[in-house]
Amino acid sequence: MVVRDDILTRKGARKESEIPKEVFMLLNQGKIESVNLTEWLAINHISLLKNVLPSIGLEDKLEFILSEIAKHDAESGMKAIRVIGALLDDVMIGESDRKKEDIIMKCSNHVSDSVRCWAAFMNKNPNDSLEDKLSYIRPFAADHHFGVREIAWMSVREDLSHDIEKSAELLVEWAKSDDENIRRFSVESIRPRGVWTKHIEILKQEPYKALPILTLLKSDPSKYVQDSVGNWLNDASKTQPEWVTNLCEEWEKDSDTKATGRIIKKAKRTIMKDS
Repeated sequence: MVVRDDILTRKGARKESEIPKEVFMLLNQGKIESVNLTEWLAINHISLLKNVLPSIGLEDKLEFILSEIAKHDAESGMKAIRVIGALLDDVMIGESDRKKEDIIMKCSNHVSDSVRCWAAFMNKNPNDSLEDKLSYIRPFAADHHFGVREIAWMSVREDLSHDIEKSAELLVEWAKSDDENIRRFSVESIRPRGVWTKHIEILKQEPYKALPILTLLKSDPSKYVQDSVGNWLNDASKTQPEWVTNLCEEWEKDSDTKATGRIIKKAKRTIMKDS
């Protein structure tokens, strides 16, 4: 199917009610990507499942998955993605490794960003090492779509939080990547407070455990990464303001760059408001 250029190059509606019918239909058919958060949140994952599963060889699992989703009342947004990813894993129990790999590959490379989000919550093997889990999620962390990148860190955040020392050790290598999306993941995935996620209590009290990662990125050229580092430190400032203040003062002396200045401004916004 060829999608018109005016649809592919659209800016996206500001409200769900303003999404053109044709665009909404194509989103729910899995024929196009969402272009902003409004579209991403509006997608009906029930409709998307009905259109996608038959095309990837899981038509016989559709009825079961839909009945399970109904129990969770999850038709859209983050909850739907998390539930569907888990259900897709469940229905492949007992299938051959080849079929599992084929289904995961089809979802991971699907044109729909929402289907790729499902894939980021698939392949959940409790016996996998943290290295294995990060290896699996890396392509999603580097995805060109903002929604897939957000889901990527959300899908492994709990695993990372269970062993912060090991996680920080592994994520230091991600912070050295040439890809700004990968560098950003190294910070965003372990923000002390985060967005739409549980807090990581140990980092709220002991933020220095992530210092090797933060130090590598203190003058990162990417605003995408700068925002994440600044937000990380702002999170930490709500419980450890003195530590954040001292770190910012140290960075100001050691790294007199526009990038570091921008990070520090974001990092201290709660401290400045409370002072």
